[in-house]
Amino acid sequence: MGYPLTRLTGSTRGPRHYRGLYFALSIATALSAPAGAQTITDIGTMEPSAVAPGKAPGYSPYAGRNFPSRVFWGDTHLHTSASMDAGAFGNRLGFEEAYRFARGEELTASGGERVKLARPLDFLVISDHSDNMGFFPALFSGKPELLADETGRRWYNMVQAGGEEGVKAALEIIDDFSRGKFPPALQFLPGSEGFRSTWEQIIAAAEKYNEPGHFSAFIGYEWTSQVPPGNNLHRVVIYRDGGDKAIQTLPFTTYPPLGSTTPEDLWKHLQAYEDKTGGHVLAIAHNGNLSNGWMFPTETNPATGEPLTADYAKTRSLWEPLYEVTQIKGDGEAHPYLSPNDELAGYELWDKGNLNLSEVKKPEMLQSEYARTALQTGLQLEAKLGVNPYKFGMIGSTDSHTSLATAEEENFFGKHSGAEPSPHRASHEFMRNGDVFLMGWQMVASGYAGVWATENTREAIWDAMKRKEVYATTGPRIIVRFFGGWEFTDADAMSRSPAFAGYGKGVPMGGDLHAAPAGKSPTFLVAALKDPLSGNLDRIQIVKGWVDASGARQEKVYDVVWSDNRVPGADGKLPPVGNTVDVATATWTNTIGASELVKVWKDPDFDPALRAVYYARVIEIPTPRWTAYDAVRFRIQMPAGTPMFGQERAYTSPIWYTPG
Repeated sequence: MGYPLTRLTGSTRGPRHYRGLYFALSIATALSAPAGAQTITDIGTMEPSAVAPGKAPGYSPYAGRNFPSRVFWGDTHLHTSASMDAGAFGNRLGFEEAYRFARGEELTASGGERVKLARPLDFLVISDHSDNMGFFPALFSGKPELLADETGRRWYNMVQAGGEEGVKAALEIIDDFSRGKFPPALQFLPGSEGFRSTWEQIIAAAEKYNEPGHFSAFIGYEWTSQVPPGNNLHRVVIYRDGGDKAIQTLPFTTYPPLGSTTPEDLWKHLQAYEDKTGGHVLAIAHNGNLSNGWMFPTETNPATGEPLTADYAKTRSLWEPLYEVTQIKGDGEAHPYLSPNDELAGYELWDKGNLNLSEVKKPEMLQSEYARTALQTGLQLEAKLGVNPYKFGMIGSTDSHTSLATAEEENFFGKHSGAEPSPHRASHEFMRNGDVFLMGWQMVASGYAGVWATENTREAIWDAMKRKEVYATTGPRIIVRFFGGWEFTDADAMSRSPAFAGYGKGVPMGGDLHAAPAGKSPTFLVAALKDPLSGNLDRIQIVKGWVDASGARQEKVYDVVWSDNRVPGADGKLPPVGNTVDVATATWTNTIGASELVKVWKDPDFDPALRAVYYARVIEIPTPRWTAYDAVRFRIQMPAGTPMFGQERAYTSPIWYTPG
């Protein structure tokens, strides 16, 4: 499939770079075309398949194709008004509005603006907080039992006043919850009628909007652990199953006696669900940059103080195959403190403190928060424990609390409904605790999950997540393939159908390579096509992590293929691609960069005796940030130091090498 011709011939955002662009546009738009769109080409599926067993190849290269040939786009972390903080911040949109918006409908946001996605999503996980699930709708409606509590009455009055008072109420609700001070009389525990009723409504909405082959509506929730108060250990739980199984148990919470703040107890709950129903479920760790060093422990379990064990590693690896590497509250791939030789490591950082800013960030915490270092730590622990607890794939999602899954810079509706588009949202204080604060301009328009699946169904997309054939983007719908093997050659990169060689000669992202053949180094086939509505591509990099002979973590970033015939300098560094952004008009031109990049790369520093992990990072040319669009649309001056452009990117799930 492809988009109508008008979607392939230009954009309102300026000239395009057309070298190789027709193919890029055709395949990229085909993979996200709405059902029923009139098409002009079928080039979007030009990937010959491995032929099914027992069938001879015929003229058609697609006959018998048995690997994923489409990437599906979605958000696995979206909150509606059913989440207590989202509702208090002013969100008045519920489950149905969230699904309708993700499917492409135009809505009125809680702040009164009309809003619509540029392109529909393929799937959505509504992940409302399990703790106090349904509390806010009950408070907002003025339930007498809630207003009978002094705090409940005060919060009700603040929320009804709206505006700044509503935001203050939300921050107080979040802070009281994170400190374990939420009034008992106001708690919606799993045994309550309000909690069960809300869970039933969540399931009913997902069943209503799930349409196999067109749109997948997943049943899910967010377990919202903070230990000690403020250190974010949140997990999003996603069911493979329908409502008939999901209704048989309730979401896990953090408040005792029915809940716990310990991840091990969440994993036990998930096991109990599978044992009872025969269903399947997984958990996705929230990006760890607000965990203050708790998300990826290196030696001891911070929840117990005990040394990490093989059982911990095995259980975590089983239930948490994915990591949310980028979202509205910052990017969690790499930090300059940990990766000082990577000039692109400082993208959209949130490194002030924990979730409620009750504890200031210390440098030693960072190694247990960022994906790149965690992947290396996993190799260390595998050598010690026999199991890698951090063998995760990478996705992005929004963590939006507006019911609106917006990750596009020019269409960004903020973290919560108090931060929807307005002349003041960038200059407004987002969070503060004493001298530590975050400003509104630090919100990040990110991210989405790209999933290579065989079809758009819950089962196929969930299975792809489980096997880690997924990747993260900060918002653009860049198409990325990443394969590892021992026999890739330059000729494989010359094909218009790299997946044929990728699956035929190697493993895809999320896969494993074992025991290098004598004299061989791993080879990687990586290919990227630009998002037709976003910037051209600057470069593709492969990030390698390994554990050296002394047991120490090591890393290196390799520029593998890049645009515009640049030549690395004497220091081996690639010159910047340039910058065409006109901040004054929030526009850019795709007169630099490339529409597509593809390369076979061989590790020049491979040691077959050492564990290693590899992933691809795709970088766009600079494009305007949401703050630039706000400045133009509202005719305002942004606060000094506000970034006005950036280089958006994609991160693939890794491929691991294990010796022996």
